[in-house]
Amino acid sequence: MSEQPRVHLSRSAPKAYQALAAFSKTVGSIAAESGIDDRLKELVQVHVSQLNGCAYCVRVHGDRAAKAGVTVDVIAQLPVWRESGVFSDRERAGLELAEAYTFIGEDGIPDDVYDRVGGILTEAEYVALSWILVSINAFNRIAVAGRYHVPPREDLSREDRDAASGKAW
Repeated sequence: MSEQPRVHLSRSAPKAYQALAAFSKTVGSIAAESGIDDRLKELVQVHVSQLNGCAYCVRVHGDRAAKAGVTVDVIAQLPVWRESGVFSDRERAGLELAEAYTFIGEDGIPDDVYDRVGGILTEAEYVALSWILVSINAFNRIAVAGRYHVPPREDLSREDRDAASGKAW
């Protein structure tokens, strides 16, 4: 792996990043209007970020999940959610949909997933959650491609603090 720094897309093309951040805020509003609570929103974003290997977004959304009342135990159970009893049916539906969107190139959204999730979430919730998943997958790709640095907590840069507080997106 090269030690050379990568292009930092959010700094190199700030207008594009700001447009994605604005999109994400719109998606957040749609989610809130559709009944997607902060707990579910953050659980799926942490899980997608884990699946994509995005340490930067795992930290940001892990912090936001904690602010939404999600415990460390619940966050630790995300990689094994199918075997864990700590998630509600709605959360399980969201996590299953999160995996389908993250690996969409493999099978699209399989009919059985669509039917199962659609049997639990309303259409408005499904739509809102889908947009959340589109958004977080986009952010993951930016951070992973740029190898965004995740420093120790005692050495957070301004950008990390802004992202964790929700100011960045």
